[in-house]
Amino acid sequence: MGWLKEMFGTDKPIIALLHLNAFPGDPLFKKGDSMKKTVEDARRDLKALQDGGVDGVLFSNEFSLPYQQKIDYIGPAAMARVIGELMDDIKVPFGIDCEADPMAAIDLAAAVDADFIRGLFTGVYAGDDGITMPDIAAILRRKKALGLDDLKMLYFINNESDEYVVERRLVDIANSTIFDCHPDAFLIMGQYAGQDADSGSITELREAIDVPVLCGTGCNAGNIKEKLGISDGATVGTTFKKDGKFENHIEYERVKELMDQVREYRESHEKLEI
Repeated sequence: MGWLKEMFGTDKPIIALLHLNAFPGDPLFKKGDSMKKTVEDARRDLKALQDGGVDGVLFSNEFSLPYQQKIDYIGPAAMARVIGELMDDIKVPFGIDCEADPMAAIDLAAAVDADFIRGLFTGVYAGDDGITMPDIAAILRRKKALGLDDLKMLYFINNESDEYVVERRLVDIANSTIFDCHPDAFLIMGQYAGQDADSGSITELREAIDVPVLCGTGCNAGNIKEKLGISDGATVGTTFKKDGKFENHIEYERVKELMDQVREYRESHEKLEI
């Protein structure tokens, strides 16, 4: 579990998602939208997250719906522009999530010196977007070829909205993935952004393996203490947004509200250890 504390400076880190606006060519990119506005919105969101006290930030092309398994070149190019323009403002460890295209995330991470990436790297899933089948052998070889030995990889162990083609226990999936791929951490996800990740699954997996297990979705100020009690940290996105709605931008007050609960949890946890 040590690498999490080494990177983020704390046990059980809160990694905030920074959802970038839709890019040119995306179905949600509307007339009058611009990359300049995307950068400005991202800068405001980043400030709210960092001022609110999160431990890390994950940049994601969240509004490039529906996601492409082979992302158009504009996607990572747009993300690189945003992150490049924000580089002087980033004060915490940061990561990349190129939704549905982990190979693009690897290349982008090399271009912007990201500390970690998050994504679906293994397995075969079926769902609304068809069959998802990442090539983990190619992904890890690309990571090696680019010299990214220090880049940490946070693996989805279940895919949002999709089902594993062959039914298997999460513990069995985790153990075979550990043997083959040596993941740095696993994330347990809800059905989609903002939906609660199953606490029973988090607990079962964390008790069975030595790799960190993070809560991937559904954390909020009301349940974050419970989720941290059973996990090794969390990625948090939707609850930080105005009115807790996915389509809105981040509000400092909502970030502070959750992080205040996190600080209370950490303080009480430290007292118990003394």
